[in-house]
Amino acid sequence: TPAQGTQGAQWPLCLAAPCPDSPCAFRQATLKADCVNKPFAQRCHDLETVIEEFPAKELHSIFPWLVESIFGSLDGIIVGWNLRCLQGRTNPTEYSVALDFLDPSGPMMKLVYKLQAEEYRYDFPVSYLPGPVKASIQEQVLPECSLYHNKVQFPSSGGLGLNLALNPFEYYMFYFAISLITQKNSPIAHHISPSNSAYFILVDTYLKCFLPTEGSVLPPPSSNPGGAIPSPTPRSPAVPFTSYGMHHTSLLKRHIAHQPSVNADPASQEIWRSETLLQIFVEMWLHHYSLEMYQKMQSPHVKESFKPTEEHVLVVRLLVKHLHAFSNSLKPEPLSPSAHSHTASPLEEFKRVVIPRFVQQKLYIFLQHCFGHWPLDASFRAVLEMWLSYLQPWRYAPEKPPQTAELLPRSVSEKWAAFIQENLLMYTKLFVGFLNRALRTDLVSPKNALMVFRVAKVFAQPNLAEMILKGEQLFLEPELVMPHRQHRLFMTPTLSGSFFSSWPPTITDASFKVKSHVYSLEGQDFQYKQMFGTEVRNLVLKLAQLICQAQQTAKSISDHSAETSASHSFFSWFKFTPSEMNGSYTGNDLDEIGQDSIKKTDEYLEKALEYLCQIFKLNEAQLTQMMMKCGTAQDENGKKQLPDCIESEDGLILTPLGRYQMINGLRRFEVQYQGDTELQPIRSYENATLVRLLFRLSSALNERFADQMDVLCSREDFVGRFCRYHLTNPHIIQKIRYSPVLKDRTNQNWGPRISLRFLASYRTLVSLLMMYFIASWFYIGPVGCTFIILLGYFLYAIIMTFFYEGWKPHEH
Repeated sequence: TPAQGTQGAQWPLCLAAPCPDSPCAFRQATLKADCVNKPFAQRCHDLETVIEEFPAKELHSIFPWLVESIFGSLDGIIVGWNLRCLQGRTNPTEYSVALDFLDPSGPMMKLVYKLQAEEYRYDFPVSYLPGPVKASIQEQVLPECSLYHNKVQFPSSGGLGLNLALNPFEYYMFYFAISLITQKNSPIAHHISPSNSAYFILVDTYLKCFLPTEGSVLPPPSSNPGGAIPSPTPRSPAVPFTSYGMHHTSLLKRHIAHQPSVNADPASQEIWRSETLLQIFVEMWLHHYSLEMYQKMQSPHVKESFKPTEEHVLVVRLLVKHLHAFSNSLKPEPLSPSAHSHTASPLEEFKRVVIPRFVQQKLYIFLQHCFGHWPLDASFRAVLEMWLSYLQPWRYAPEKPPQTAELLPRSVSEKWAAFIQENLLMYTKLFVGFLNRALRTDLVSPKNALMVFRVAKVFAQPNLAEMILKGEQLFLEPELVMPHRQHRLFMTPTLSGSFFSSWPPTITDASFKVKSHVYSLEGQDFQYKQMFGTEVRNLVLKLAQLICQAQQTAKSISDHSAETSASHSFFSWFKFTPSEMNGSYTGNDLDEIGQDSIKKTDEYLEKALEYLCQIFKLNEAQLTQMMMKCGTAQDENGKKQLPDCIESEDGLILTPLGRYQMINGLRRFEVQYQGDTELQPIRSYENATLVRLLFRLSSALNERFADQMDVLCSREDFVGRFCRYHLTNPHIIQKIRYSPVLKDRTNQNWGPRISLRFLASYRTLVSLLMMYFIASWFYIGPVGCTFIILLGYFLYAIIMTFFYEGWKPHEH
């Protein structure tokens, strides 16, 4: 197979077996043997030859095996070509061969169209369909999507399993779309980018071919001139179905009902393929949660039945972006009355309704699930960008902004007001969902800060907040003001059927449109939470406060990192720093990222706060007071931020706010080893045997000369200062004042003593060896080198002694 990690032996051997003595059976056996023995490029070339030379009757039995060989089995056991891992950078030959073979004008699609002309049908098991569709069919309720109409095939004599009878084009696209779901557990290397895989490129290619933004869909290649893809015909027995949506005729039947021949005009054929492709993609990728399931899953105790992956979300975002470009390519309606009489082409009609009637409902439920169940980590960025792509259809409009306004924020045109009103919940309720997520994340992290910045920047676009507010006002408009609409009921529209189906009359009232949108997605009893209301505004203020705290924390970490790097002198490399000896940890994830990322975090948070002020018209004086309040938690040096706590007889006690700050990493205590440094645990950079031996030696010396050391350190002359510099540790006496420890432990003093533990450090040992090695280059022996080292340190100690008393903290 083309992708790494798969072998030819994994190709499926299950297919509808013809007569063992027939030429078709022999050809199948030969192809299966070639799949194991021949290189990938040669296999594709042989398959292309077979598709070109043999008739549809002989290719019919090979087709299911070939589709499964490419996309893998539905149970995920057979990987197939592993298109999700196939990239041009790692496998250029296989990558280009696979894309050419599966191209819309390639050999595989030629086989699909050849079989389509003969009206062959292939069974697809219902058990592998998305959960809501599978449950509906098993309960004998016809799904509202016209894709499943006239296709359900029941067992004739009480057999197990339901199937869909699909034509070749549907069968091929079903397997292609669902392979993104069924093959998600296959191993993917960390260096593989989903957006560069062969699968991602094929999705983009199929969208551009069957949903073109310019021109029309290319007609399918056919060996029969004038032939066309016939309409699917029902073949399942009549079974009583109860449809929870209106029964819709398919798009193709609607356009060819007046034609006696099964061959439709090219426009109808083009639209049928476009609609089928879109419905399959939406059903397989988005329809994993029904409205009823979504309402039940509002409880955190409900176990989710389907977990989308980051790659899955990236593919859905590609679909959303292309649908915006496809819909925006609609030609503007002519102004002359004579032009209105001209009937729009099926493709133009399709562009007008493609998003609200095919995508909106399922995408909204999909996003709601992701916002509520996605882990609180940086991988949520994929979901966030998909959501923001849907919210900004103007980014994919064909018109370009004037060059004079390139440096200024682009104002959202009033022509998008209808889209915003008809997608009000996408803007408002999901924004509230994002606020609740942001309040539970660590905004000191650059990736989390970037997500807050991205959302704030999008919603701060000029005129967007005003149009969202206008949509909310239309929704909250009282019904009593419009007596001519009091008799109307807000019905849940069927959003998934064919767009040429019977639909209710066009709603002209903007307020009724907004209400219909909201109630159709959330139900009649939905209590709407205003985006610009008091409750959401308080959430925004909480987020602004967290942003201020995160800025202070990032600044504190940045200052600490700068001080730490500046304090590393030549001599400190040979001698332990106080933080190493007392066991404190003052690091953070940002320490490993670097100063540049810390600066980016501060920039993201600062701009996000500015955008939030623009959106919600926050008071500058209130924000200034909030930032000053955030700064009062710093200590006397203005560097360390401590959690909110109260002081008691037993030390510091955390308040509920302090616990929240620590859990979210906003503030922390400086944890240090508070005991005897000679008895602290052996570190990884120390030799355990030497630590124990040197401790015994130090203890013996301290016990033997304790009185003499006390006398020497009590002197006030230079000798006393010199001894105090070497025999006392001021960092043991200087405890951290604001530390969650018992007060009676902060006054311990072990007196003057000798400490030789630094000689057990691997760094010290390596330093000494390097000095002896360098000295040997200058023909200096070990004794001479030792004398030079001691002399150099003695001079260094004398210099440091003169400054020691000034550095020593006040102990009384």
